[in-house]
Amino acid sequence: MLKVLKAGFFTSVQDLGRFHHRKKGVPVSGCMDQQSVYKANTLLENDDRSAVLEITMTGPTLLFEKDTYIVLGGAQISVTLNNEPIQNYKVYPVKEGDILSYGKLKKGFRSYLALKGGFKTKEILGSRSFYVPITNVNRIEEGDEVPYGEHRNFAPKISELKVDSFLDETVLEVYKAPEFDLLTDKQLENLFSRKFTVSKENNRMAYQLSETLEAHQHSILTSATLPGTIQLTPSGKLIVLMKDGQTTGGYPRILQLSDRSISVLAQKREGNMVSFKFI
Repeated sequence: MLKVLKAGFFTSVQDLGRFHHRKKGVPVSGCMDQQSVYKANTLLENDDRSAVLEITMTGPTLLFEKDTYIVLGGAQISVTLNNEPIQNYKVYPVKEGDILSYGKLKKGFRSYLALKGGFKTKEILGSRSFYVPITNVNRIEEGDEVPYGEHRNFAPKISELKVDSFLDETVLEVYKAPEFDLLTDKQLENLFSRKFTVSKENNRMAYQLSETLEAHQHSILTSATLPGTIQLTPSGKLIVLMKDGQTTGGYPRILQLSDRSISVLAQKREGNMVSFKFI
């Protein structure tokens, strides 16, 4: 078990997500920054679907009760293992009784803790991802114990990655979405010629952007949406649906983020700037 001595701001178990249930209104969920999780699990030679801890803004303090191996990924946060600093994308052995502590956030917004074999929380509808309407829990709390398997004598083929971090990227690559052609020339110009600010209304469900386009009166039948779908409200506000976002919506769907751009946006917080570019 991994004992939670301190929970941090918002720490949850996530894997790649919950698929084939959207027709029942169940969101995909899963890790917000899939790119970083893939790299961490690859170093540990885990299955791609192995569950990790997603750590938002401020991190937890954790006590390991079994031997295993860990990798950090995503946002840059000051992290210590038994008071010794450790870094992202490097395999570290941990022993029973070791303590992992998170400190100051340096860059990005979401960090990930992967361990050998992944976390073993209950699998519901094919996923271990926390999503409170399905799993009845949305985050870990102080005193919780998160299950994982013991691993000894793991010899990683690659023990460290020097990765090109996208934490500084601000350009979001997009495709046209179904209602793209409803945009006026003026809306298009404003959409692709300016930067937008991440508002305080941002979470795992959606990111709202502060600047607006021109208001409109278009209405559509409630239609399917995906993580990364960008909706345009009648007032001109842009809403980017994320991993816990609803499965349908009635606002025009004007753009769709690429998978990589979902990861880029997931590392942004209030006040950060982004812009859009066609793939």
